[in-house]
Amino acid sequence: MTSKALIKSFYESDLANDETVIDQFYHKDCIIFWNSSKGLSERNFDEISLFFKGVRESYNDLRFDTTHLLEEDNLVTARYTLYACTIESEGDEIPLAHYICIYHIKDNKIHRAYEISQPADKDTIDSNAFSEIKL
Repeated sequence: MTSKALIKSFYESDLANDETVIDQFYHKDCIIFWNSSKGLSERNFDEISLFFKGVRESYNDLRFDTTHLLEEDNLVTARYTLYACTIESEGDEIPLAHYICIYHIKDNKIHRAYEISQPADKDTIDSNAFSEIKL
């Protein structure tokens, strides 16, 4: 599987319900560096697993709306908006955040991830800034 296909498969997985996804896609030595509206956080495999346990407890569904997915060797760059359905309002999908991620793939798993995110709001969703661009 190519690095790009791996990330695409990760985005298409049932991250909100399948507890095996982290073992399936993340390297045991992985580290995620995430710049969010709350500042920089760094997570290792165990911390990532704990984070996604909380995600599974809060959301019924997650959807990655990807606008860019670029590959060069074992690096993949992705740009997407993350949408979710909460447990409280199962039928209503809400935009959570916009992301740009650079993934380093090792042994066909995510070994490093460098993520930048900002909260999604109606203005950004309604703009053309997050529309898919054909390259």
